[in-house]
Amino acid sequence: MRKNYTKEDIMQLVEDEDVEFIRLQFTDIFGNLKNVAITSSQLEKALDNECMFDGSSIEGFARIEESDMYLYPDFSTLEIFPWRPQQGKVARLICDVYRPNREPFEGDPRYILKRAIKEAADMGYVFEVGPECEFFLFNTDENAMPTTITHEQAGYFDLGPVDFGENARRDMVLTLEEMGFVIEASHHEVAPAQHEIDFRYDEALATADNIMTFKLAVKTIAKRHGLHATFMPKPKYGVNGSGMHINMSLSKDGKNIFADEKDKLGLSQEAYYFIGGIMKHMKGMTAITNPLVNSYKRLVPGYEAPVYIAWSATNRSPLIRIPASRGEGTRIELRCPDPSANPYLALAACLRAGLDGIVNQIMPPESVDCNIFAMTEDEKKACGIEEIPGTLIEAVYDMEKDDFIKDVLGEHTYQKYISAKKEEWYRYRSQVTDWEINEYLNKF
Repeated sequence: MRKNYTKEDIMQLVEDEDVEFIRLQFTDIFGNLKNVAITSSQLEKALDNECMFDGSSIEGFARIEESDMYLYPDFSTLEIFPWRPQQGKVARLICDVYRPNREPFEGDPRYILKRAIKEAADMGYVFEVGPECEFFLFNTDENAMPTTITHEQAGYFDLGPVDFGENARRDMVLTLEEMGFVIEASHHEVAPAQHEIDFRYDEALATADNIMTFKLAVKTIAKRHGLHATFMPKPKYGVNGSGMHINMSLSKDGKNIFADEKDKLGLSQEAYYFIGGIMKHMKGMTAITNPLVNSYKRLVPGYEAPVYIAWSATNRSPLIRIPASRGEGTRIELRCPDPSANPYLALAACLRAGLDGIVNQIMPPESVDCNIFAMTEDEKKACGIEEIPGTLIEAVYDMEKDDFIKDVLGEHTYQKYISAKKEEWYRYRSQVTDWEINEYLNKF
């Protein structure tokens, strides 16, 4: 849980705990964690929001002529890293990014999510989110560089000794719990070397911060076990990719407003509208929830990942699923996002799309309660079922068609994001892959 630290609390804690280094962390628009490390002697200056960095050195942030940025630490995010030495400990503070004129930097993903949260708060809502983060644990080579090699053959819910990653995963869970996470479940996933650790839902900003911390902890502990943890969506052909399902609910005055026991599915009108809003804007926000060229190698029929824009309370093939628990546990699960997504931008897009559904009373189409993968093209057409974009460039084009997404991200981030993703696609498109050599070299 978040702690209500004051400046004095933090100064005292750092002294009492013998913390020597403090990492001031922030996230760039592509979801990469960055940090400026300071010594404890500079802590007071940092807590007074006087720590600067060069924004032009962060891709997608700022041009050279407007490069000075300030880091404003969020006191509630102070955490001591359990994996660092116990003398001269290392702590971190997650920061918001501000311009020299002391206004929030509009390209800071945390600010973009805060803006969406404020819109919800103005309507009386609190947005709560529980993520399901999957990842692979692979061997490293003799130079400690990552490979896609694994010697384990474990499957869904298997346990040691078949699951060689079990010890590493246990260490990850213990480390995360030491850092204040409430771990609800951890297990081996469907593919060999694939794992999932689920932590307790929280308010959206805390959850986005937690996802960034989670990734850092998982990668760090994996390295200690001589393994490489990757959140790449589809590192291996022929096996399931890694997703990051997002479970969402809205509460008002402490009550879950998605629940209504009088409805046949136990869902409120707002829940239906929220689903409708997400379905309306799904194509436009896929480049945010699935941001890599590689993301779309996961989103293909046959590997459990959803590709059809539909919803259901009874089966897992649609994009949006309503898990079984009702009452306070009622929630909407979006199944397409993957763990390479920037969690601040992904949650901002989900929340704003859902709120748009509530404000404009967008009813979703009928639920699709059969296996969509088994339906013919004609049957899907008759039900009006559309697919999410099939490649990164299609997703970018769909993003450009939805002005609503520009409003979610703000002009600055929207333009930077689109141009970077187009550049990524062009770099990919110019490659000649092994598949092409194997397929065509002999034939033509």
